[in-house]
Amino acid sequence: MDPLSRPAADPSAASGAADLIAAVEDALAAAQAAEPTAPAAVFRDPAPVTARAVGDALPVVQPGRAPMSQRATDASVVMLAAGAGTLMAGTGAGLALWALAGVDPVTLALAAGAPVAVVAALARLVRRAGQAAAQAAPVTHHHTYAGPVTQTTTSTTTARGMFARTVTKGR
Repeated sequence: MDPLSRPAADPSAASGAADLIAAVEDALAAAQAAEPTAPAAVFRDPAPVTARAVGDALPVVQPGRAPMSQRATDASVVMLAAGAGTLMAGTGAGLALWALAGVDPVTLALAAGAPVAVVAALARLVRRAGQAAAQAAPVTHHHTYAGPVTQTTTSTTTARGMFARTVTKGR
């Protein structure tokens, strides 16, 4: 049987419980009357909403911070895109490392280093093939002139950037 649905064994216990409930309600009412009410955290203006645009005058530049230029807007979009890209790359790397947490560290190091070694070897192979092709038998030009000849050689050197390769173009 449910203890709450049982009738009280003693009629004086029921009257004592009623007295306790009345005393608690009186104490709560007195505490609420003694404390001042806090101001409202939200205010709603009951006035009807007026039209946003009044008249046909052109907008006037307001004092204060100037609006962003197109270049600044484009730069901020690039920064946001780069941030999103690094967030995705970092999340992918974190998930991969979390998934590989139970793998032997030596096996993980070999598996992570192998693709880098393959790319480095292929890059060196392509560079050597390019050098070998450049050192192959150069084309020989024979010029025959029938008068006095003046030969002038000019070269232009260009180096731009912090980490730049100097390019010399000769004619």
